[in-house]
Order: sequence, then C-alpha cells, then structure tokens
Amino acid sequence: MSQKQKKIRGIICTLIGGTAWGFSGTCGQYIFANCQMNSGTLASIRMLGAGILLCIFNLIVRKKSMFELWKHPVDAFRLVLFALGGLMFTQYAYLTAIGYSNSGTATVLQNLGIILLMVITCIMERKLPLKNEVMAAILALAGVFLLATHGNPSELVMSRDALEWGLIAAVAMASYTLLPRGLLEKWGTLVVVGFAMLIGGIVLSCGFQIWKEPMDYSWNIIAALFVIVVIGTLAAFSLYLQGVSDIGPVKASMIGCVEPVVATILSTVWMGTTFAAIDLVGFVLIIGGVLLVSFKKETGRNQ
Repeated sequence: MSQKQKKIRGIICTLIGGTAWGFSGTCGQYIFANCQMNSGTLASIRMLGAGILLCIFNLIVRKKSMFELWKHPVDAFRLVLFALGGLMFTQYAYLTAIGYSNSGTATVLQNLGIILLMVITCIMERKLPLKNEVMAAILALAGVFLLATHGNPSELVMSRDALEWGLIAAVAMASYTLLPRGLLEKWGTLVVVGFAMLIGGIVLSCGFQIWKEPMDYSWNIIAALFVIVVIGTLAAFSLYLQGVSDIGPVKASMIGCVEPVVATILSTVWMGTTFAAIDLVGFVLIIGGVLLVSFKKETGRNQ
C-alpha cells in the first residue's frame, strides 16, 4: 500500500471512529431519556461487554502471550491502576455528564482534557507554555464560561451537576491518556484495554450491584446498548487506533474532533436537544482550543 493510500485509509478510519464515538454518546443520552438506567449501570454494561469481547478476541489471536503481562507485578499493578483510575473513571464520568446534560455538551467538556494534558506536560517538563498553548487555554476557558453562564457571571445556566461532571470527565480523559504510557507499547493495545475494560466493568458492576437492577429492557434500549458496546466501543476504538497507526496521533486527534460535532448534531436532530447560539459559540471556542494545541504539536514535530 502506498503512503497516499495509507494516509487516506487513516483519515477515513479516524473519521468513522470519531463519528461512532459521537453516535455512541447520543445513544447513551437516548437510554437515559427512555428508561431508568443510571450511568453506573450503563458504564458497567459497556465495559463488561467490550471487555469480554476483547478478551475473547485476544484469546483467539494471541492465546499464548495474552497472560504474560500478569507475570510482571509492576506492569500488572499499572494495568489495574489504569483500569480503575483511567478507563473506569473516564467511562463513568462521561456517561454521568451525559445524564446531567446531553451528549454534545458532555463530549465538548470532556475534550477539555486535551488542554489539561498540555498544562500537565508543561508542569512536568518545567517549561512555560507556548503562545499558541496559552491562546488555546484562553479559548477553552472562554468556551466553558459561555456554556456555563451565557456571558452572565452572576447566573449559572447549566446545572451545577452537569458542569462539575463535564469537568470531571475532562480530568478523567487526561488520566486515561497518561496512565497507560509504556504499557500499550510493551503489551499491545488490545490486551491492555481488554483486561482494563473487564476489570473496570467487574468493579463497577459490584459497586452498583447491577444484578439487582431490572433487566427487562425493550428492543430499542437493547439496540442502543448494542451500538454503545460494539459500534461505539469496539469498532470505534479499533478504527481510531488504525487511524493513529496510519497518520499519527496528532493528526488523528485533530480529525477526532469530529466526535463532539457529531454528538451535538445527533443530540439536536435525534433527541430534540435545543442549543442557544451562545452555546454553539462556546463549543466552537473549546474545539478551537483543542485544535490549536494539536496543530502546534504537529508544527513542532515537523520542524
């Protein structure tokens, strides 16, 4: 395959993966609107379902090497830490944010995690942020301000729970990105994520005792769950990783910004969520900040 074909494949895979994530978030909003399922139960089902399917796939593809990770105590500890403090934290915070707001708002707020990663990187490397990074942070903060207050600092138009969980989801996204460094390269993404999904799903299931929840869901709820587990988790993750492999993580993260756009459009068209014009301005500012950080990284790498 030529470099041009590989680049085209990477762009298409990343676009489809980001779109699937956005669709998945709106399916979560649909479930919350049409049944009594809470975010803990939904996150448990999502993680358990994806974890079981990934582990079965790993057993088929790499049966001999799949369990090697557990023979290394330090890596095993890091895996459990990633499962609970990274993946489980991210899934629960994001779905809870959707429950208190909508998929578009929750997804946009979660993407603030990229700005937070930039700040953490500057602190860890003991360097001042670049001008583009400062501008990105200003744009992101301005976007959050407009979303939360509509420009009036004395009035909070977004519910406090929605804002808090959206910001927690951003912290979770940063944690999810930082914790598995080294593990993915050493043991393989599918093995690490498969075990992490399974561990996080089991812990969440026990914590929320989902076996006590009524499971007599209608076909439309089951269909939405299928989309979240298979399309919005397994397919989206695999496609996005293929995109990262083909075009690199920076370009992939920039194209991945299609996720909040898709989530916002679907939330409006499908779920009937109404956004004020100033909300959309806030979305654009936050996404613009995220793109600015990613673009700066790409420019620096090329130089």
